[in-house]
Amino acid sequence: MVLPEGFVVPPWYLLVPVIVILGSIIALLWALEPPVTDRTVIAFAPWMMFGATLHVLYKLAAFPPSIEPLFTAPMVYAVTATVAGAVWIVAVFLHVGGLQRTIPRFVGIAGTAFFTVFATGALLLGLETGTIAPFWPVIGVVAAGIVTAVVWLVVSLWVTDIAATTGATGVLVVFGHALDGVTTAIGYDVLAAGEDVPLSLLILEAGEALPTAEYIGAGWLFVLVKVVLAVVILGLFREYVEDRPQQARTVLALVAAVGLGPAVHNTLLFAVG
Repeated sequence: MVLPEGFVVPPWYLLVPVIVILGSIIALLWALEPPVTDRTVIAFAPWMMFGATLHVLYKLAAFPPSIEPLFTAPMVYAVTATVAGAVWIVAVFLHVGGLQRTIPRFVGIAGTAFFTVFATGALLLGLETGTIAPFWPVIGVVAAGIVTAVVWLVVSLWVTDIAATTGATGVLVVFGHALDGVTTAIGYDVLAAGEDVPLSLLILEAGEALPTAEYIGAGWLFVLVKVVLAVVILGLFREYVEDRPQQARTVLALVAAVGLGPAVHNTLLFAVG
């Protein structure tokens, strides 16, 4: 099995319109060529979190059955990209028209608003069912922050060129994958949560087979693999960022999303039980 459990292809009458609209938005963005800087990548972080929140709400059965398939995996990524891309286009025109000082500012504020509203909705559903449990999600975020700080300090001291070149984008990549690793470890070792991704499960099972599993659990190996992989990717992208910064940061934003999206999904899902 290669694909994760829960991989759903929605009906054609939902799939086709989303693909057509998303394709049109990508084509328009390609034509507009908005700048992609560190600030742009950070501005899209709330949108990565928003997509994860939509999937949590799907798991909480918060959407009408008629549109539920839009928020399954991987369809929810396309829906999120469509909304975020549309907002990005609006931000470009507002900036060109002199109504916004910067494009990332509008994108970031809009993404934060979307995430806040829908995350609050998920938390309210948890309150209604009496399943709110914030302790481990808070521990996960704090632990991931500490791991990120330590790793970035080491990177800054030992491979300074990587830290200097990738900047805030690099920090987001490391944090996203650190949070994914930590929350997955907490879910596996503490909350007895299942793991849907076959490769992730393989690493967790490898950690469980080690003698250290009896004392510190199996998840530490997954955290280590995620963080090391993030740093290696940043190292491989260093020259690419120097030569083609716009394209490289766009790809690194996607790398960050692959970590931060599932991480926020885990965190919010644990919080609402």
